[in-house]
Amino acid sequence: MAKNMTFTIIKPTAIKNNNAGAILKMINDAGFVIKAMKFTRISKTQAGAFYAVHKGKPFYKELIRFMSSGPIIAAILEKENAIEDFRELIGATNPDKAKEGTVRKIFACSVTENAVHGSDSVENVRIEADFFFNQLEIYY
Repeated sequence: MAKNMTFTIIKPTAIKNNNAGAILKMINDAGFVIKAMKFTRISKTQAGAFYAVHKGKPFYKELIRFMSSGPIIAAILEKENAIEDFRELIGATNPDKAKEGTVRKIFACSVTENAVHGSDSVENVRIEADFFFNQLEIYY
């Protein structure tokens, strides 16, 4: 996967609150191209595997419960400087600390229910994208 890719998840509360379209529009308006997208639901086991890096942290169990509580949208996005630009677009994990106009400031309910996930490194883009997509599902 190229350095100009990133991975995102639009989380259950954002879907439940009918914010997916507005979030996708913000992503599109920021110049990202969707290379793969899937509307799906993950089990507690799958959520635990995806967020295994956080196992043992105080928020882990609540994160797993939340992520398996409803449908999500997983997507691979392309843009020059994708990881950095996307993390700027989505804002800080804590919506109270996120900049005005960012996805999390606008749509997040709390730190846990923060509307979207965004990869933080090239290595994690690969791992996270491979969790949800096979090579036939990605448009290069």
